[in-house]
Amino acid sequence: MPVRFEEFVAGHTTAPGQSVTSRVLSILAAFEHSASALTLSQISTESGLPQSTAHRLLGELEIWGAVQRDAQGRYQIGIRLWELGQHGGRKLRDLVRPFLQDLFGLTQETVHLAIRDGAEVLYMDRIYGSRRVPQASQVGGRLPLHATAAGRAILAFEDEWVQEAVLSGKLAQRTVHTKTDPDQLRRELTRIRDQGFSFASEEVRLGSCSLAVPVFAADGSIYAGLGIVFPISHMQQVERNLPILRGTAGLIQAQIAHLPTTARPGSVRPQKGSNS
Repeated sequence: MPVRFEEFVAGHTTAPGQSVTSRVLSILAAFEHSASALTLSQISTESGLPQSTAHRLLGELEIWGAVQRDAQGRYQIGIRLWELGQHGGRKLRDLVRPFLQDLFGLTQETVHLAIRDGAEVLYMDRIYGSRRVPQASQVGGRLPLHATAAGRAILAFEDEWVQEAVLSGKLAQRTVHTKTDPDQLRRELTRIRDQGFSFASEEVRLGSCSLAVPVFAADGSIYAGLGIVFPISHMQQVERNLPILRGTAGLIQAQIAHLPTTARPGSVRPQKGSNS
């Protein structure tokens, strides 16, 4: 008989201030920035839990279906948790998917929609092109706001206190081209506000560049970033796609006008070492 979620998080803990629930969540968080299966030792290190504790909780998570093991005994997210996760952001994805498909049809390039979650950009949906472009993100993946075109297209229109919270934090140097100087980034955000679009070249992954525009909510606040990814060899042709990108952003804005702005993520939270 499957174990109920309420049953396996109920129990006793000897760590001061740390509940069983928080321990379970720390285990699940270990998978947040890794698409690969993890060993027990890696999960123990990432979660900060003793291996014995991690092993016991992983066993219960496995029974429930939240994690599963591969042939080498490594752990990965289980199908039941994956199914549950598909409900997150479904309304937004269902609304914007037709427009992303149309944008892809017009450009034949990889396109995506992303929102801000703390100091990171979270990719809500993406349609992949057929070109061999190095991909730095996937649906449900996160990247630093400052290093991506979509992230900067969002950050440029955020409140000043949000911008400063991000720029005063640790700015990841993902490649040799990543902009990490706060003053340079402030000038970049001003330029984005003035021109209405953002461009990033090889700042997260070598071999690719991206163009993005902001998507606004009905009240005028920033909601998301809409972007296109190109191979670096097409960098000189990127801006010719700007009218199509802006037109699609306008259609998405009209489609999401009824969604409450309070429903989207947006609180600034500390960056983890794996994303810094």
